[in-house]
Amino acid sequence: MDAQHTMGLNSTLLVMALLLSGAAAALKRRAYFNETADLPCQFTNPRNISLSELVVFWQDQEKLVLYELYLGKEKPDNVDPKYVSRTSFDRENWILHLHSIQIKDQGSYQCFIHHKRPQGLVPIYQKDCDLSVFANFSQPDIRQISNITGRSDINLTCSSVQGYPEPKEMYFLHETENLTTKHVVLMQKSQDNDTELYNVSISFSFLVPHDTNNVSVICVLQPEPPETELHSKPFSIGPKKSVSPKNDKNYILQIVGLILLPLILVCWIVLFLIKLRRQKRQPKRSHEGHECETVRVEGEKSQQSEERVEDQALERSDEEPSTL
Repeated sequence: MDAQHTMGLNSTLLVMALLLSGAAAALKRRAYFNETADLPCQFTNPRNISLSELVVFWQDQEKLVLYELYLGKEKPDNVDPKYVSRTSFDRENWILHLHSIQIKDQGSYQCFIHHKRPQGLVPIYQKDCDLSVFANFSQPDIRQISNITGRSDINLTCSSVQGYPEPKEMYFLHETENLTTKHVVLMQKSQDNDTELYNVSISFSFLVPHDTNNVSVICVLQPEPPETELHSKPFSIGPKKSVSPKNDKNYILQIVGLILLPLILVCWIVLFLIKLRRQKRQPKRSHEGHECETVRVEGEKSQQSEERVEDQALERSDEEPSTL
């Protein structure tokens, strides 16, 4: 066998070895919603081939191209519109960064490397990568629901939003001094049509005896592994205290109000009647004063008339003897 055939056989065996090693085990990668995913190619380039001789590209499980580097230059013509302006390539580490990750981006990706030779493109490397996408749920939030049944139960609901994938479990922990009880409740869930994120909630009624000690309730959300479980803030449920009316400040204020209100009303009515009576008396007093003044003037006139009559009678009595 001549040297040329030996070299060709070695090259073929090397390509086959690279392809088999690259496709043997798919890489597992995870990313978080709206963040950046790293899709490594892990090409070691043992022959130190220049990028100007290579064609490097990634495609998804639907064979859509994410990125292409053609003989050292980016070639966006073959990139699918859903990935335009969403990728950046780290040439030193052979990693493709996929930005603004959405739930729809999870799946399988493949990195391909071809060597440009005189006879054409020769595939020399392939690497598969499986991407999982996660979104952290919000901290569970416990709220009390108003009781319309008239019973003494405490109705609680717990909710957590904007997470992915669907959580494994959600439950209440009812904790007392000596006992912790787990209440597994049917989980209500809804999924956003656009983002595909989940909102989940559970509800439960706790019976609180009158003589119970202080207890607390915690809501626990268990996402799919390897995510850690999330705990709500403790919701305290205290005993029902019978408050003595004599010591209740609100009760005392109500009693004082009930006493003062009639007194204030009576005082207001009395003041109103006094004011009304004074208004009625003012014209009458003026009229009586006028009558008194009239009587006094007439009396003076009558007295003056009597004095005049007496004076005239005296004058007449003085004049009569001289006439005789």
